[in-house]
Amino acid sequence: MTTHQSELDPTRPRGARLPRTERRAQLLESALEVFVAYGFHAAAMDDIAERAGVSKPVLYQHFPGKLDLYLALLEKSANEIIDRCREALASTDENKERVARTVEVFYDYVASESGAFRLVFESDLTNDPAVREQVDRVTNECAEVIAEVIAEDTGFAATASHLLAVGLVGQIQVSARYWLHNNGDLSQADAARLVAGLAWRGIGGYPKTD
Repeated sequence: MTTHQSELDPTRPRGARLPRTERRAQLLESALEVFVAYGFHAAAMDDIAERAGVSKPVLYQHFPGKLDLYLALLEKSANEIIDRCREALASTDENKERVARTVEVFYDYVASESGAFRLVFESDLTNDPAVREQVDRVTNECAEVIAEVIAEDTGFAATASHLLAVGLVGQIQVSARYWLHNNGDLSQADAARLVAGLAWRGIGGYPKTD
């Protein structure tokens, strides 16, 4: 057992063969735990294979290398928060509530026990173009959906609407990460409420178009 592996929960027992999709999901789950704990550079494929309870050849059958595995996991994590953001915006026609629910999405995401947000917002491999693309995709695609609402309500041009949306996403995700690491006695619900109020006072100040 590696030094890294001993610091995680016990390895999963080796079991029966799994269908390819189930095995892939299991490997991604194990990889998430290892990458979150040690980052890309310090994690090893040995750690991930041991954590998953499989041999390295089995791991390499699904992912040719550590970067391939990391990118698959990063894409999955990015899709998760983007989908949640879309769902929050589509869940109501009240813009004040839309802001509140979008803020809650990011706070729920960073507070999740999986720690998946670290891959998206605190990756130690952002110098790699493929990783950077996935990280930027979260901001851009969440902002695109928000920008559509802003443009529809204000009549602003697409460029202006997108700029405001990027500002909102940046404000929310930075504050969520700050809260997670420096929350003191401020609960998640109270923190999200404060930031939602700040965001709404900003974006809500723009007049709605006829």
